[in-house]
Amino acid sequence: MKKIYAQLGLGIALLGLTGCGAFSKETTPQNQDAAAIGESLSEVSDAAPVAMGAPVAASNQNSITVSSSEHVTAVPDIAEVVYSVRTEAREAADCQQQNTESVGQVTELLKSLSIDEASIQTSDYYMNPVYDYSGNRARVTGYEAVTTLTVSDIPIDGLDNILSRSVSSGINTIQSITYQASKYDESYQAALSAAVETAYQKAQVLADAAGCNVGAVIKIEETSSYSNARYTDTALTNKYRSEAVKEEYALADTAGIMPGEIQVEASVMVEYQLY
Repeated sequence: MKKIYAQLGLGIALLGLTGCGAFSKETTPQNQDAAAIGESLSEVSDAAPVAMGAPVAASNQNSITVSSSEHVTAVPDIAEVVYSVRTEAREAADCQQQNTESVGQVTELLKSLSIDEASIQTSDYYMNPVYDYSGNRARVTGYEAVTTLTVSDIPIDGLDNILSRSVSSGINTIQSITYQASKYDESYQAALSAAVETAYQKAQVLADAAGCNVGAVIKIEETSSYSNARYTDTALTNKYRSEAVKEEYALADTAGIMPGEIQVEASVMVEYQLY
């Protein structure tokens, strides 16, 4: 039995001595020894156990793995705006009613500005009591209700007008303005394609340096995260959050939308066969 395992170890060691080139078919003493070992192993294959469940055949495939990232630029053409409508009243029922009416006014305005109703979503709502802490104990002086609306697919061309008129109709706060590209999918696919091409070029350089050739793809993995929301216009958002200048922006159509360009990036990891 010890002889069998010794011969098996020698056979695996011989298989491991492979490079990028093909096996030589020339008969050598080493090849003769390997052939003899193979015949010996064949004779006892039924009797000898397979150690640790390992496969009988050993792979001698060489490979190379490279990673690559590429990006393309896209011009954002739509935006997502998160609004808040805040109302206060002494009685809870009055507060809720006033808030509902203000939200309805904003919704009707957005629809009149060609915003699809399906793009207007109530993303949050709460109503809390308002306390006066000036005395020895807190007392309720009224109620505050806040409804948050998330409005998506707003054309950037008319965004400044929509923002200013929304403030006029009852919007108290604009929480965020996010620029997006409606053709993000096409841009991302182009970046993926470019990343794969770059990965192949990198593999070619490494293989040439090692005296090898690049073969077929063994495995390819997408390592980038997908997101069609790219960045938020914080400066513009802060303008509309200021109560001091609320009336000024409601009267003037001067929001100054400058979305610029966004970078759509894709990353891949590719394993190639070497020979």
